[in-house]
Amino acid sequence: MYPALLDFVLAAILIGVGFAVLHKLSARAQRNALPDYARLSGVPLPRPLLNFDIKAAKARPYRPFRWNYHQTMALKKLEPDFWLELESTYLERLQQRKKLHEVYGNHVLAALPGSSMACIELAEMVIQFLCARYPRQFRFNPTTGIFHNRILDVEEDTAVWRASDAGEGAGRKALEFLFAHVPEDFLLVQENAATGKYELRGGIACSALGWTINDKLGKPLHEIHQVVPDYKEKLQFSMDRYFSNMPCDKSIQRGSWGIEIGELLFAPPNHPHHELRASQLPSLELEDIYLRVDWQTLRRLPMSKAIVFNYKALFTPLVQLRDEPYIPRLVARIIRDGKKEILKYKGTWHVEHKVLPALDEWAMEQEKKGVVPKDWEERTLDDDPFFPGWDKSG
Repeated sequence: MYPALLDFVLAAILIGVGFAVLHKLSARAQRNALPDYARLSGVPLPRPLLNFDIKAAKARPYRPFRWNYHQTMALKKLEPDFWLELESTYLERLQQRKKLHEVYGNHVLAALPGSSMACIELAEMVIQFLCARYPRQFRFNPTTGIFHNRILDVEEDTAVWRASDAGEGAGRKALEFLFAHVPEDFLLVQENAATGKYELRGGIACSALGWTINDKLGKPLHEIHQVVPDYKEKLQFSMDRYFSNMPCDKSIQRGSWGIEIGELLFAPPNHPHHELRASQLPSLELEDIYLRVDWQTLRRLPMSKAIVFNYKALFTPLVQLRDEPYIPRLVARIIRDGKKEILKYKGTWHVEHKVLPALDEWAMEQEKKGVVPKDWEERTLDDDPFFPGWDKSG
């Protein structure tokens, strides 16, 4: 064969091999690339935090106190930047939740058959959010499907649960992925085609007090919330209608609160912690009492049409409320004059003997300093769910 012809043949072979490799890489990239969930849902990706420091980050000081205090859905528009919020307890909470899973297993993480698509979609949306919001902490390679968590210094192959042949167990594996990287709870509800009711189909619940995910799995909304005061009379109809009509681009947020002894994250039925609510301990120290806020978001997934309810428990030492304008007086009013059935459900009685005198003292201090006018009448704050000056308090 002539040298020129040989060179031509070799070049053609190399070009062919190159195209084959490129085609293979392109096909792999297409398989591993994430869908554009911002476009599909109509909810924009969050703005990046380029100088984010996980060790110094603090959660925003949510104070979802309302007066007059009635049982309502109290929904607010979700800020896309804060769908998920990482802060300095990240590593501590992940370890705490890992231990809970080792002890309680399916009582904190479970998925029913038929929920895999929703679980996988949720995990993909979380990856997209984390990489956009915290680009120096998280990275996803769309060619290989590898997710890199730089805080934990670990890599995970998402193909384990994203591949088309991953099987029905892929949904649970997607939840386990979320469990390993995000210290928040996720509950997925899907419509029952036969009844039209939304039912809990899977999720993670490491922040539950008095219940476990297995207690609620497969149940419709009204059964899940049957212990909530006034739910049937005031909330059931509006909740069912809201879930049925909720669009993908109208995500919402809300908060619930309680006052607890210590920072207990999870207490299933019959847990010893519940016994603390049966008495008022004379020896209880104010420094051992915490405000617990469960900040919650609700959004519809664009492909599976499931609705995800996610939330995280945030603890604040009660003594910190001393320096938060209006909060001591507002909380004292709610505890004293709020509807008794709701306060009983929240379980505040066991700490009221210590909390109310302290709140009254701090409220008086704020009046004397001119922070709060003496003629101020308790009401929901204009800064709700925060307090005046919260973003300047450091």
